[in-house]
Amino acid sequence: MVVVEGRYLGGLRCEARHGPSGAAIATDAPADNMGRGESFSPTDLVGTALGTCILTTMAIVAERRGIDMTGATFRVEKHMATDPHRRIARLPVTLRLPARLAADDRSILERAAHTCPVHRSFGPDLSAPMTFVYE
Repeated sequence: MVVVEGRYLGGLRCEARHGPSGAAIATDAPADNMGRGESFSPTDLVGTALGTCILTTMAIVAERRGIDMTGATFRVEKHMATDPHRRIARLPVTLRLPARLAADDRSILERAAHTCPVHRSFGPDLSAPMTFVYE
């Protein structure tokens, strides 16, 4: 179990602190929802969690198999819906991986990406398709 604690700072801003490490992050309400948009919004963090979880899950598998995926990146687009209520509707993810990866390694890593715990936690109302680009 990991504990994260947070507090409201005022002005639609919060701070969260990671219990085990003490690392802190700030959030701000987005500009389209009464905030200043000067930091990650809570929903931005969901997209961030998805992208970093996918890369981390792939990297765990890569390290176990001696696959070098150094330089891999992700890009997540957050699309909000307002009807019937404000929520995240889509989080398409583009993963850019080194072209040097062998076909077998690509297949293994792509399968691993789909086992990311964050991705598996989403319900059917949130679309999070993944696109793999090798360059």
